[in-house]
Amino acid sequence: MRTTTVISKKAILKIASFLLLSLCAVANINASEFSRNVDIDNKTTTSHTTKIGGKKIKYTATVGTQPVWDEEGHPTATLFYTYYQRTDIKDTASRPLLISFNGGPGSASVWMHVAYTGPKVLNVDDEGYPLQPYGVKTNPYSVLDVADIVFVNPVNTGYSRVLPNKEGKMPSKAEQKSMFFGVNADIEYLADWVNTFVTRYNRWRSPKYLIGESYGTTRVSGLALELQGRQWMYLNGVVLVSPTDIGIERKGPVKAANRLPYFAAAAWHHKALSSELQDLDLDELLPQVERFTLETYLPALAKGGFISEQEKQAVAEQVSKYSGLSVQEVIRNNLDVSTSYFWKELLRERGQTVGRLDSRYLGIDEKDTGSRPDYYAELTSWLHSFTPAINYYLREELGYVTDVKYNMFGNVHPWDRSNNNTGKNLRLAMAQNPYLNVMVQAGYYDGATNYFDAKYTMWHLDQSGKMKDRLSFKGYRSGHMMYLRYEDLRQSNEDLRQFILNTIPSTTMPAKY
Repeated sequence: MRTTTVISKKAILKIASFLLLSLCAVANINASEFSRNVDIDNKTTTSHTTKIGGKKIKYTATVGTQPVWDEEGHPTATLFYTYYQRTDIKDTASRPLLISFNGGPGSASVWMHVAYTGPKVLNVDDEGYPLQPYGVKTNPYSVLDVADIVFVNPVNTGYSRVLPNKEGKMPSKAEQKSMFFGVNADIEYLADWVNTFVTRYNRWRSPKYLIGESYGTTRVSGLALELQGRQWMYLNGVVLVSPTDIGIERKGPVKAANRLPYFAAAAWHHKALSSELQDLDLDELLPQVERFTLETYLPALAKGGFISEQEKQAVAEQVSKYSGLSVQEVIRNNLDVSTSYFWKELLRERGQTVGRLDSRYLGIDEKDTGSRPDYYAELTSWLHSFTPAINYYLREELGYVTDVKYNMFGNVHPWDRSNNNTGKNLRLAMAQNPYLNVMVQAGYYDGATNYFDAKYTMWHLDQSGKMKDRLSFKGYRSGHMMYLRYEDLRQSNEDLRQFILNTIPSTTMPAKY
């Protein structure tokens, strides 16, 4: 005999309610374990030991987020950072602090963090090419022996994010641009953030240094004066790695002429020059090319279309000799060969292109015709190594667990580039602060921010020449990220180490002229 159970509507509602609550509970558990909501203010600290220069170094790594606040004390963004502090030295008053920024704008701090100054570097070969398994290894040349280091990720890079406003809504794109995404907005909020960091970690008495790479050089040049003028924080040094123009214009004939020493370096590397030049060492070749650039090539370009045919031919022949391009191609370009054309043309007959940020890297295009490469060989190679390495390293070695996506490149565009006076501001900061020194580091094979442009910027930073003894240049046989090449990792860190040690004044040396 079949029996039928009748469930009342009330009972059905109770069961449904119970199931809904159960599902919500499960959802809440999952949400607490797996969330893409960034923590506004948190940190994780781990202890480590490494060897630098053959000596054992103990340090802590603090990974976390720290807010940016508006004038009313409301958090508008939170910045992700990694802070390395040596623990076997207790005197932070004399212990330097190196504050590190990358560029883009929109680039995370990953590049210099796990390839240059930090205690770990990428698992790459001696020339900087990717190796598997991806990951990191000990950096025996890190400057952590002489300075503590904090790597800062500006808004929308790394795990740094814009936060909802007081009404719980995300600021509009225009509002975000005015708050964060421009030359001067970037400098202003980062100076406030640095002030908070230095206060939290009791580093006000420490000698302080800024280091920036690429667009990061614009950032740190502006920060030097912003920190002095609005935060009353004075620096000992600013390091410009592969610098941009920092607001010092390099246009027209100057822009065109300044490319030639880089062309010569890249062509020499690929053995594309005549045996006469190829037999020279790079350190012998480049001064020769630089003299021709300043004394002959630049004046010729300044004459434009009114240059005589005889002079044009003579200059084209010499540009061809130094660049590895044919005389015909130089003349077809009216003596003004663009970098994109050079990357495509130099090794066209070999069926290869050369990289933009590091012209040691080779690419292969679909067609050998055309005026620019299909892609940048060096960037695809770097992303091979950096992306898995930083995600692994932060989570598995430093213990920072989050489901927030690590932005190698964040959405910060359109970037407001107006009123870029960062070079002038850096000069003023130097003038106001006799302790402040500047070092420029650049790779000879960098075609994006070429080394001769870097020299030009340094020469024009202080046109009076009164502070040139506080300005220095270091060049390396690699590209934009010169530290990827193992020999240059050693040398660039040593140059940085000596710069820091040599710019800490004695206790009897006052800041005066």
